[in-house]
Amino acid sequence: MTEPRRTARPLRTALLLGLTTVLLLAAALTGVVLWQHTYDLDERRVTVPAAGRTLAGVLATPAGKGPGPFPLVVFVHGDGEVDATHDGFYRPYWEAFARAGYASLSLDKPADWLAQSMDDRARETADAVAWARTRPGIDAGRIGLWGASQAGWVMPKVVSRVPAPGIRFVIAVGTAVNWERQGEYHLRAGLRADGADADRTAAALRVREAGLALLRRGAPYEEYRASPGADPEIGPERWSFISRNHTADATADLEAMPPVPVLLISGADDLNVDGAETEAVYRTLLAPGTLTVRRYPAATHALLRTDVERSSWRLPLTAVFAPRAVFPPGLLADQRAFLEGLS
Repeated sequence: MTEPRRTARPLRTALLLGLTTVLLLAAALTGVVLWQHTYDLDERRVTVPAAGRTLAGVLATPAGKGPGPFPLVVFVHGDGEVDATHDGFYRPYWEAFARAGYASLSLDKPADWLAQSMDDRARETADAVAWARTRPGIDAGRIGLWGASQAGWVMPKVVSRVPAPGIRFVIAVGTAVNWERQGEYHLRAGLRADGADADRTAAALRVREAGLALLRRGAPYEEYRASPGADPEIGPERWSFISRNHTADATADLEAMPPVPVLLISGADDLNVDGAETEAVYRTLLAPGTLTVRRYPAATHALLRTDVERSSWRLPLTAVFAPRAVFPPGLLADQRAFLEGLS
């Protein structure tokens, strides 16, 4: 007599247990992600008239703190196409500022941002400040700027031009002073990181000088594209943008700034901007006693942890499961403390 087969029920049980485990794990991970991306903020979509157009944006205010009025941080983007939240990258900043009692305002970059000069961007920012001063929940006398990278050529213009009560503070993150010097630093730093020898470095600098010569005499894109060493990633719109802005230098605007508190932030592993040069210029040109400097070890130009940003897998995983941990220790807390210390 043949014994009946008894494997079907245990197999079904194992499959059900496995499926249940997977579902529970997925639910737990989903819960972690949702919790990590929940911020202590109230966000509202807004539309702001700026530089002759209307831009969409986000106004983030402290949660549970009533209607205000709140002092405000207006965000000034760096290079590239950026939406108001910078794909969520700004929210940890907004949360830190909200815990200091501050609201934050950030606008989408216009679609034609490559057609802008630094003066255009300054007018846009000044108009955003003027709009914010009309909002009942904003303290019109306590508005300042936060800006990264390219914003270093924008914010000093705004501070020196906005009428009373003026801009009350500046947080400058990875900013440069002179466009062409910054470009050379970026090139040399990248070559060093790649282990380039003296001959390769000299050749790259010659190509750079040839490109600058074209810019300085206003050469059209077609001439640049046909030149030896032309970067294939630079299209006609980008060439036009560089042609319009390569002479940018913040020196005169920094000298013209009224004495407002400035927090200058840089990363020790910044391959784009020479933070030491920026600090030296700011110390020379800004009013005594107004500058606070924070330089973070193992941090990049974007003020992300170097080990995270330069890893193909750690950056996306950290951004999803622990977005506040992409920043170096102390970065958010130091900015919060700077705002809390303002009178």
